[in-house]
Amino acid sequence: MQEKIISTIKEKYNRNLRKQIVKSIQISEKNNDQENLESSYKTINLILSYIISELKWRIANSSGSWDDTPLKIMREAFPKIETTKWFKDQQLCVKGAKNPQRSCETPLH
Repeated sequence: MQEKIISTIKEKYNRNLRKQIVKSIQISEKNNDQENLESSYKTINLILSYIISELKWRIANSSGSWDDTPLKIMREAFPKIETTKWFKDQQLCVKGAKNPQRSCETPLH
């Protein structure tokens, strides 16, 4: 299933476009450009939502069985996405799932 999702993303978004999305996020984060950042985050969140939907992914009942497959797919499909604040925030949400007090405003929440 993961390979099918990755292939679909790669077919829909060619390598240059995927790299440009990541680069746009990096530049907007660095420059604190809220307008472009919002647009870039909206795009990448839609793609992450698609992945979550295709996987029929659900928040694990137990943090011990937390599944970070959606982030693994994002890392595979989008070169250098792990260097963005967006990706790090997604990882914090995964780690934060172990702490029910943590609030997270992302698709993984």
